[in-house]
Amino acid sequence: MSFDEEWASARTDATANTDMRLNRVPDEGSAGGSSADLSVNQDKLGEIGSAAYALHSRLRSDGGHARGSTSEAATMMTVNGFRTGAAMRTVHDTWNSQLNTLLDACANISNHLDYSAASHTREEQEITAALAASRINEYFK
Repeated sequence: MSFDEEWASARTDATANTDMRLNRVPDEGSAGGSSADLSVNQDKLGEIGSAAYALHSRLRSDGGHARGSTSEAATMMTVNGFRTGAAMRTVHDTWNSQLNTLLDACANISNHLDYSAASHTREEQEITAALAASRINEYFK
């Protein structure tokens, strides 16, 4: 199959399946109309945020467990003339750097999901209030 034939086939396949819906509820009785394009499940957000927070807490305590002894070993090896002292210091510094990066990522995930859940709830309340107010306006006309 030539490139042009393959490209024409790919374009035909792409245009044949256009199931995107924007800003409307599907007609009653239409197939597959029960699922939303975008949904937020507060329970799932909470579970993921809690897991990220728990991981952060464990990493903070367990990740630094050997920090002091590794640093002391690196120092003592260097002072006593062992060339592996510098390598041990590199391992220590790299571990601390990567641990801090992972701690920051876990905290960011946890904080972001907490913010997202609160933001979604606030936006849902604002939308509900706006819809209620718009129905009231209909009766005044």
